[in-house]
Amino acid sequence: MSDSRGRPNACVSEDVRLGERVRLANFVNLYGCEIGDDTRIGAFVEVQSDARIGKRCKISSHTFVCSGVTIEDEVFIGHNVVFINDRRPRATNADGSPQSEKDWVLERTLVRRRASVGSGAIIMCGVEVGEGALIGAGALVTRNVPPNSVVAGSPARILRYQAYSHRNLRQKHLQ
Repeated sequence: MSDSRGRPNACVSEDVRLGERVRLANFVNLYGCEIGDDTRIGAFVEVQSDARIGKRCKISSHTFVCSGVTIEDEVFIGHNVVFINDRRPRATNADGSPQSEKDWVLERTLVRRRASVGSGAIIMCGVEVGEGALIGAGALVTRNVPPNSVVAGSPARILRYQAYSHRNLRQKHLQ
C-alpha cells in the first residue's frame, strides 16, 4: 500500500483531498472526495465526489461509497459494502429522455464514529448509523440505526445493544 497519487493501478483525481498517511491499495477509484488521516482503502473501492471518509477508517475491498455519504472517524467498512444515494433510480425521464443530475434527488447518509458495517451490507440512502453501532454481514439497512446497537437481517432489525464501550472491550483483551 502507498500514500501517493502516483500509484500505477489506482485512479485518484486531482480534486481528491487525501489526509496524511492514507494507504491505498491497487485498483481504487477516487474522485472529488475527502479521505482523512491514517485511513486505509482496499482494492477495487470506489469513492465518489461529495463523499467524506474520516480519520483512521478501514474501507475493505470492493466497497462502493457514493456521493452524499459521510463516514466519520474510526469506522470499519467490510468487504463489498454498497451505499445508495437515490431512492427512486431511473435511467430515463417519463418522456424517455436520459436523466441528468437535475432529475433526481440525492439523499445523504451518515455513518457515525466507531461504527462497523459487516461485509455485503447495503445501506439505503437517508439513514444515520449511530456511533458505535454494529451492522451484521449482509444486512439491508433501510432506517436509522441507534448508537451502540447491533442490527442484522433484511431489512435490518435491532438484535441487542452493546453494554460496553469500544475502549472497555480493548482494555479487557489486554488483561
